[in-house]
Amino acid sequence: MLRRRAALLKRIREFFDARGFIEVETPLLSADVVVDRHLDPLETTVFGRRIFLQTSPEFGMKRLLATADPDAPRGIYQITRAFRADEHGRLHNPEFTIIEWYRCGDRMAEGMQLLSELAQAALERGPAERLSYAEAFQRHAGLNPHRADVAALAAVGRNAGLTAPASLGDDRDAWLDWLLVERIEPHLGRGAPTIVCDYPASQAALAQVRDGDPPLAERFELYVDGIELANGYHELLDPAVLRERNRTNNALRRADGKSELPEHSRLIAAMETGLPECTGVALGFDRLVMVATGAASLAEVMAFPIDRA
Repeated sequence: MLRRRAALLKRIREFFDARGFIEVETPLLSADVVVDRHLDPLETTVFGRRIFLQTSPEFGMKRLLATADPDAPRGIYQITRAFRADEHGRLHNPEFTIIEWYRCGDRMAEGMQLLSELAQAALERGPAERLSYAEAFQRHAGLNPHRADVAALAAVGRNAGLTAPASLGDDRDAWLDWLLVERIEPHLGRGAPTIVCDYPASQAALAQVRDGDPPLAERFELYVDGIELANGYHELLDPAVLRERNRTNNALRRADGKSELPEHSRLIAAMETGLPECTGVALGFDRLVMVATGAASLAEVMAFPIDRA
């Protein structure tokens, strides 16, 4: 397995190097961290400061893009470790290997094309099928996720014989996420990979939102064999919008009984100087090794998963 991991890492580096990307490094320990309702970073104190092990290298890499010389290469990538507290199971480990990349000048279409090419290079299963979030729900759950209310979403689960967690309450996004996991994801990426795009605006994270009826988040995800491997954004450029999303996510974290995360960051300062238009993607390398080798869990493809670390 170590040999297969090494061979796959070499193939991925060759993929990016052939396209003119440069490999970069950013801190694993930082006073800044992504403010997400569901992602919980590991934290410690260094020199009297609250500091975080990064859930992804996103903030550091975007800061590099914002300060880069105009003549610098359009693309950067990083292969590093990421950390997320309380994530443990068949598809999760608190420490894992992440591959993240950004290319300036790309919009969502170019970002999805590059992700499809990478999946082809790594897995040799052909180009990815592209499917909108609405098409995926219509095909596998029989409803429009942008129009359905909580009652309609609950009925889909009930009719499929599923028991919804009581914690979902009347949180529409929570119901959508639950149905995505239970009803949609198992069908995605069977045979050829699948890229799902155009998520609800309420699930934009750090992606831009495209105006329309309804407005849609320019976010996309890669699935293979029913497993989510990568998450990409046509990146948000407006620091004021990022501040507002941070405030909203911290309010949701408080409601969930979680600690708040720092809303002000060096990324916001860098965005105020000007983040170039770009698309970025984060890919879970251990999951990629899983599907490439036919392993049943992350523990089979890691030298030392958390239980043996």
